[in-house]
Amino acid sequence: MRLIKVASAAVNQTPLAWESNKQNIVSAIQAAKSRQVSVLCLPELCITGYGCEDAFHSPGIQQTALDVLAEILPETRGLIVSLGLPIAHGGALFNMVALAVGGALIGCVGKQNLTGEGVHYEPRWFKPWPKGQRAEMRLGDRDVPIGDLLFDVDGVRIGFEICEDAWVANRPGGELAAAGADLLLNPSASHFAFGKQEIRERFVLEGSRAFDVSYVYANLLGNEAGRIIYDGGRMIASAGKMVARGRRFSYADFEITSAVVDIDATRMARSRVTSSPIACDEGMAAVISDFEIPTASPSLAEAKVEPWEHKHTKEEEFARTVSLGLFDYLRKSYSRGFVVSLSGGADSAATAALCALMVRFGVADIGMPHFLQRLSHIPGLAAATSEKQVVANLLTCVYQATRNSSQTTHDAAKAVADDIDAEFLVFDVDDIVESYVELVAKGIGRPLQWDTDDLALQNIQARSRAPSVWLLANLKSALLLSTSNRSEAAVGYATMDGDTSGGLCPIAGIDKAFLRHWLKWLETTGPAGIGGIPALKTVNDQQPTAELRPQEAGQTDEDDLMPYTVLDAIERAAIRDKHTPIECYQLLQPAFPQYSAGQIGKWVERFFKLWCRNQWKRERYAPSFHLDDENLDPKTWCRFPILSGGFTRELAELGELLEA
Repeated sequence: MRLIKVASAAVNQTPLAWESNKQNIVSAIQAAKSRQVSVLCLPELCITGYGCEDAFHSPGIQQTALDVLAEILPETRGLIVSLGLPIAHGGALFNMVALAVGGALIGCVGKQNLTGEGVHYEPRWFKPWPKGQRAEMRLGDRDVPIGDLLFDVDGVRIGFEICEDAWVANRPGGELAAAGADLLLNPSASHFAFGKQEIRERFVLEGSRAFDVSYVYANLLGNEAGRIIYDGGRMIASAGKMVARGRRFSYADFEITSAVVDIDATRMARSRVTSSPIACDEGMAAVISDFEIPTASPSLAEAKVEPWEHKHTKEEEFARTVSLGLFDYLRKSYSRGFVVSLSGGADSAATAALCALMVRFGVADIGMPHFLQRLSHIPGLAAATSEKQVVANLLTCVYQATRNSSQTTHDAAKAVADDIDAEFLVFDVDDIVESYVELVAKGIGRPLQWDTDDLALQNIQARSRAPSVWLLANLKSALLLSTSNRSEAAVGYATMDGDTSGGLCPIAGIDKAFLRHWLKWLETTGPAGIGGIPALKTVNDQQPTAELRPQEAGQTDEDDLMPYTVLDAIERAAIRDKHTPIECYQLLQPAFPQYSAGQIGKWVERFFKLWCRNQWKRERYAPSFHLDDENLDPKTWCRFPILSGGFTRELAELGELLEA
């Protein structure tokens, strides 16, 4: 047996935060040493942070990354470590992984397959490294090989698939295996999306099986740059079997998962498979290092995933992802807490609940002292001795009433705030609304009335709530959270500078139908180890309503728009899947047999008109978290023109079909 101990590390980095990024890397290296690890895989671009965007093009930043690499190298004495950074060569910039062995840099591997879709824009900054090409460049005081490399360290051959390299059909791992690779490292910056971890597990397992290697996968952790959240997944597989997996969504600065793998066992497995290529000297030449890899003792993997992870439930993932995203946004923006305009409805209740869950998850994960230390910039928080005190310090909820508000929503808002231990305030803004109405009525020389000025009278109520809640957030140096969801963003069912006000919109990436389902789950079940929030029953028992018309109007969101399940189905068909209005109509008819063909057609028409009319609103939404491939964020995922033809021809064709 040739046993070696390998490890995968997740680190919570921030773009261009040189000192904290370096400290997280060094801490991970030191932890690996304490566990007698020989090979440590760190995530992609871990030195700079993945989300530097156009700052990658700065020569000064490229040089600083190299300087930090040089500062880290002495820490790698005694083991083998992969470190990601951008490196310029030959007039181009490449996404690379530097391999440090025993304190010295022995080579850098370039990423061959760049991600240029969705939230990723790598081709804007980097060039793909050409397959099979090698070069040499001066790094520090020595000439170092760079490019498509394989390394031979003490007879163990090490290769790389860098994130997207493992997602493509023609994976580099095939040629590396043909050249005799024993160990493949995958440093990644793979954004969270619902169900994505299962895909990662498949390519890690399949890579280890098909290539007869041991495979080490390391992902980034946390909300790195604002919108994208990384779950910190870590996996080690060998010869088609998962030997170690690390828990995700940690609140720590770094996490390590390690395991002992048998190099001889994977070599023997390769020798038994007749289709496995034979590694010859004429194949890919390896960069050789005589660093001695110590023999490890047989041992069990040192990290296990929590039981809920085996189910990959969307409810758990949503709760944990957004809560972690809020925690990192809070501390990295140096905000001193959150303010939520709590209406008593589903959206604001979900937003407030996620803030409370952030505290529950964080304290359970890293303990109260460490949790408070990570938020040490917030005055007075260190004196808290319980989760209840922490939530009360961090979260302020405000119910802002007008004459159209009901006792039902007031009581629901108060019940939720009390149950989650938030501070609860009530502002009566009715006089402010009336002062605006009277001001404009006097200016135009006529009274404003519901039968002629409905939409304007609704909007002024939402807008009148914004200044006071902004003032409160400013007084507290807190982050005002917007509470708009994705379904309403799709059709513009929100008041700009009203309910869209805020510096961050944590639920803008999720549809209303799922959000309502999630709130019922959170009421009765809740996350594993945390439990439910019973007071959400007061919210879940209501029909969603903006409460902007007089109460006798009986306003509900679905009467204003359409059933949310239908709206979400049209949105997926039209925006995610790019179907025309007629195609959407044809898809929805069998999916919703309870509605007439004419009604489905009207809803499809309404959706397309509202979608086109309200792109300008989506352009102005506060930053939101990316959760899946149905995101509508125009800055990172879903581009659409502000001005367009509005599908006039296509909707006319739909109208003709309905008439026929």
